[in-house]
Amino acid sequence: KSLKLMICLSLFFSILETWFSAEISVFVQTGASVQLDIQTQELPEFDDLYWKNYKSENIVKYTSETKRVRLHSSYKDRMDFNNKTFSLTLKNMQKTDSGIYTAIASAESDNNIVTYRVSVIGESDFVCRVQVKRLIYAQSFILFTCRAHELMIDSSYQNNRCSPENVTSQINTFILDCSEEFIICNHSNPVSWKEDKINTTQLCFNKGSSVTMFCT
Repeated sequence: KSLKLMICLSLFFSILETWFSAEISVFVQTGASVQLDIQTQELPEFDDLYWKNYKSENIVKYTSETKRVRLHSSYKDRMDFNNKTFSLTLKNMQKTDSGIYTAIASAESDNNIVTYRVSVIGESDFVCRVQVKRLIYAQSFILFTCRAHELMIDSSYQNNRCSPENVTSQINTFILDCSEEFIICNHSNPVSWKEDKINTTQLCFNKGSSVTMFCT
């Protein structure tokens, strides 16, 4: 019985440790703030509580006996620590701040309470462009490309419609769609969204050359 109990307890603490240390992904826009919460209402008893960054630096150290809060010098002007909930708020985040952030409760041993993987990304700097490749008036047929840096969709517009398409690359999503008047492409990431569109009623074809232009 004692052996079964030990196995059960070992399994329980293993599951508990895994649950406590589960990694949480967070996306934040460049220049914005992010709040990292403890994610549990009942903490194990601790002498000190730390928030560590991806460099293993102690961003903040809270001592339970004295209630003292010690901040890392490079974060003093851009962080808030709540000594009641133990949440950490980081301000003016930059892409170089991306990485792992962990809350650790320290007593006789260290317990990882929660781990965040923070990704700081800029507002969409993609330039979505609809580029017309060929325009055939006899068939009301348009060959075109939606392009956003390394993402590209080739498609055709006919009878006031095209086939909607969706392309993803890591955290980026690139969507092509059409309406009766517009060819539309948009790009989004977890923090921003951009769109470009062409009004098909304004397209003209210069028969003297193979150049497509906009009607004025």
